[in-house]
Amino acid sequence: MRNTILANRYAKALFAVAKEEDAFNEYAGALNSLAETFRSVPEVEDALINPVYPAEVREKVMEHIVQAMDASSIMSNFLLLVVRKKRSAVLPEIAEAFQALVDERSNICQGTVVSATELNDTLKNKVQDTLEKLTGKTVVLTAEVDPSIIGGIIAKVGDLVLDGCIKTQLTGLKESIKGSNS
Repeated sequence: MRNTILANRYAKALFAVAKEEDAFNEYAGALNSLAETFRSVPEVEDALINPVYPAEVREKVMEHIVQAMDASSIMSNFLLLVVRKKRSAVLPEIAEAFQALVDERSNICQGTVVSATELNDTLKNKVQDTLEKLTGKTVVLTAEVDPSIIGGIIAKVGDLVLDGCIKTQLTGLKESIKGSNS
């Protein structure tokens, strides 16, 4: 279950502190690292969210994680607060929301390009340049491969979706043919 309202609240609070400390990249890096660990190591997620473990144990786990990350005292306090408030399950969403705030501040947006086969660097750069011209922002592009689209690409950045895949074109053609028979 995604709890974006709660995640946004925590992200905005941390963002306000980051503004005072000028530590946007440090905090974003720590949160993204923790979110990745959360997703890739199920035991970490379990240790931080499972109500079977006493609150003290969950806090100790976070203290060890914070030490391993060599996080600043502010980040340590923030992460321990999240654990104490039993909001650990929302950590990946907090990281996402915080990164979005940092990106917005820096006039950056995250984009995705999906293709049937892996794109070469030249084509990725062309897609990135096009998205940057359309949005007026610097685009950090992530490439994904999805053979089900048959061919072409789907480029997404924010609410903007440019769908030039063959699968969509075939579906549109099929619907046109069905519509003309009625």
